[in-house]
Amino acid sequence: MGRKSVLTPEQWADIERRHVVEAEPVRKLAREYGISEGAIRARISARAEKTKNVANQIVAAEAAFKELPISAQINAQDLAARLRAVSEHLLSAAGYSSASAHRLSMLANVQLEKVDDVDPLKSLPALTAAATLQKLANVSSEIGLNLLRANKEAVDEANKRKNKAPAGLTHFYGESDDTEPADA
Repeated sequence: MGRKSVLTPEQWADIERRHVVEAEPVRKLAREYGISEGAIRARISARAEKTKNVANQIVAAEAAFKELPISAQINAQDLAARLRAVSEHLLSAAGYSSASAHRLSMLANVQLEKVDDVDPLKSLPALTAAATLQKLANVSSEIGLNLLRANKEAVDEANKRKNKAPAGLTHFYGESDDTEPADA
């Protein structure tokens, strides 16, 4: 756990770019920005490694693409465009489906309010309507749930960031939202 950074997000982005892209040494950047080398390594090492891996994948994909005959390159570009469109459409469908599931669940709840708790069988039409609406809501939620399942690691990481303890409450929660490394 460190204190709040003395550098702006733009300065950190510049440090990361210069180290990763231009291969400037951490020592030089630390002196220039007046922070410790450890602060730079703590802040950018994991992301820098991931950036380098992605860059290597891009280079490998471009090399493989250039090895294809022109007609296959055109097919590959068309297929990639279609795959991007499918992803965008599924994401949009998941949004609409979750909104539909939400509304159907609300309507099912309205029907449940009409049920006589003492003798529910007197309210069979309302029970049937509630069950049908909730079943439709569950079916509607499947696209969104499947996308969440497919991206479980990203969702878990987002939830971890969201659920961090407020700064200054580490004695209570055992962790802190203050994730900035110490600069000096």
